[in-house]
Amino acid sequence: MTSQPTRGRAAVVVASTQAAADPALDRTGPVIAGWLREHDFTVAEPIIVPDGGPIADTVAAELLADARVVITTGGTGVTPTDRTPEAVAPLIDLELPGITEEIRRRGLAGAGPTALLSRGVAGIATGGALVVTLPGSRGGVADGLAVLDGLLDHVLAQVSGEGHAPRSAS
Repeated sequence: MTSQPTRGRAAVVVASTQAAADPALDRTGPVIAGWLREHDFTVAEPIIVPDGGPIADTVAAELLADARVVITTGGTGVTPTDRTPEAVAPLIDLELPGITEEIRRRGLAGAGPTALLSRGVAGIATGGALVVTLPGSRGGVADGLAVLDGLLDHVLAQVSGEGHAPRSAS
């Protein structure tokens, strides 16, 4: 028997010009959506926008629709259209730079120095939603989800005023 999602809504926004033209090319959005479902969130299919497209409007709409977690993928590099951090940063009230620092650190260990070019942001938006911008690479998403795996319960408990989340016996 499968349980019904109990943690509320989450959303995935993919910034990729190629995937916007052909959604079959999206290799990271479904991974993130699946991870969120495994963590008991209700998640629609990833929303795909072109690099430099309506990222801020899309994330803001998800926040207004009461998403508790919004994760973006793509647009965190240094190409002329990589503007996800600039689009999302104004929506964040409380920055959590340690999250993106750890994602970059893990990327550096795996992918090498190009991981240092990722300019992601993370934090808490008005209303208490966690917002994280992940790189568009599969490795960057894997690193990001691994970091969030250890933090998600604690962050959401803290934002909800519930104090510290209980530690699991892992």
